[in-house]
Amino acid sequence: MAPPILFLDDIHLNFGGTALLEGAELSIEAGDRLALVGRNGSGKSTLLRIIAGQLEADRGERFVQPGTTMRYLPQEPDLSSFATIADYVRAGLAPGDDPHQVTLLLEALGLDPDGPTTTLSGGEARRAALARTLAPQPDILLLDEPTNHLDLPAIEWLEEHLGRCRQAMVIISHDRRFVQTLSQKTVWLDRGRARPLNKGFAAFEDWRDEALAREDSERHKLGRKIVREEHWIRYGVTGRRRRNVRRLKELHQLKREKATERRVEPGVKLTVAEGEVSGRLVAKVIGVSKSWGDKPVVSDFSTIIRRGDRVGLVGANGSGKTTLANLIVGKTKPDKGTVKLGVNLDILLIDQMRESLSPDWTLKDALTDGGGDMVAVGEGRRHVMGYMRDFLFLPEQITTPIRALSGGERARLMLARGFRHPSNLLILDEPTNDLDLETLDLLQERIADYEGTVIVIAHDRDFLDRVCTCVIAAEGDGRWVEYAGGYSDMLAQRGNVPELRPSARANRPAKAKKRNEPAPPAAGKLTFAQKHALDTLPERMERLEFEIDRLKNALSDPELYAQDRKKFETWAEALAEREATLAAAEDEWLELETLREVGG
Repeated sequence: MAPPILFLDDIHLNFGGTALLEGAELSIEAGDRLALVGRNGSGKSTLLRIIAGQLEADRGERFVQPGTTMRYLPQEPDLSSFATIADYVRAGLAPGDDPHQVTLLLEALGLDPDGPTTTLSGGEARRAALARTLAPQPDILLLDEPTNHLDLPAIEWLEEHLGRCRQAMVIISHDRRFVQTLSQKTVWLDRGRARPLNKGFAAFEDWRDEALAREDSERHKLGRKIVREEHWIRYGVTGRRRRNVRRLKELHQLKREKATERRVEPGVKLTVAEGEVSGRLVAKVIGVSKSWGDKPVVSDFSTIIRRGDRVGLVGANGSGKTTLANLIVGKTKPDKGTVKLGVNLDILLIDQMRESLSPDWTLKDALTDGGGDMVAVGEGRRHVMGYMRDFLFLPEQITTPIRALSGGERARLMLARGFRHPSNLLILDEPTNDLDLETLDLLQERIADYEGTVIVIAHDRDFLDRVCTCVIAAEGDGRWVEYAGGYSDMLAQRGNVPELRPSARANRPAKAKKRNEPAPPAAGKLTFAQKHALDTLPERMERLEFEIDRLKNALSDPELYAQDRKKFETWAEALAEREATLAAAEDEWLELETLREVGG
């Protein structure tokens, strides 16, 4: 076994008297691909900064093999001291690095090298930071939420690019599909300690659940042992004085163990205040078109959205997803066409514009709108301290200004503010940014339980697969196409992967020439996307089979049709849709498996 090129040993770090890291250990070998996972606030970004040498631990050892190079991608890159994008990216090069990599990466990411840094969007700044991190081709890549603010084409480009890299990398990401594809090992940061798993993230969640179950069992056994020992001390043979003293010491030791153990903190409690039931028809969109200046955003688009639908809007940044959502719900007037909204709609929009929160507000002000100690949640009222705890905010944070909150905390705050209001049509614009995986899982469950209709704009492929009953995708030039199922179902029906549209190729400066275009795959050879599809199709087919069985069981109830005809019809439609999707997935798997066998 080759020696590690970097390791951390017995790392301790306190923030404000609170232990964040307690004896954390981590080892990186050449070519390793580590997923660093854990809840928001567990110290993942802090540990990554210690690995990068940007933060010094209170205690412990950090060792880096001499000559090892590394680059760190922060969550919030600062480009303010550079005039152009190229200046910012070149500043990351060291003597001997290839300057041509700057040009190649900026071209691939659709950025103008001469573009000013002062006018960049969040996604453009993130792509520039990626180019600066990747251009030197270091021995270790440290990537903190690399997919944040990226659109789907950019995420898939990055995933494929990193898949070809030979460098070691440590990745923090909430994008489940991204980290599953790239990781070979997993490090779980849990209650101050780094717990290693010599498998990729795909195996992590089952392993974590088993570990927590064992921990609960051991805790229960410890509690029972303490009870037995206390009973013996009280009622045992008092004449055996020496033995009593020894067992009393052991009992005190057991109690100290129980008192000092760090338990898993409870998760977020997401409660969505629901309004009255809307009509069956939510929105009927007929021949709608909308342009901004000379640019068509939506061209002759029609759809019908019914109560209970979960609609995903996908496309590159700048393709018009938010505009389309606003057209569907009547917030934006179309240039042509008509939109008919259903009756009794209570619309709730939770958007990505966290800057709408005043940085000088306190957490209490943001949740109560400056209205004292109570939060109006639906038709009821709750004390702000209890509502804060539901979203994992500590009591001492009640007077914390918004500007001091982390990205994950601001994301949870937006959900907390939004979910106060009753609704039956929920619009989520980029809800997954900065949320940890456990909060994402709970958000998915709440969307599944929500009795109203949901429109979600997201770049998280796994989230779209788990949530959506249909996807409306941007195809370029204002054309939008509706597909049944989630994101993977859309790819199966479409038969390809998205191009780098507005965020990349369309924004490429006119003087740039295409170069290093990948050659088409040889006959019998699978592309990266086909290999990924072949790996993920069995899991998707298994999930579809489970959903089909569940729907069949529900529809087998002889009283369902008489009691709720609309529910029966909705479930019957969903069953037919999933059976068709499963058949298409099985055909795709068979075709890819045949192609793989031909390719040897």
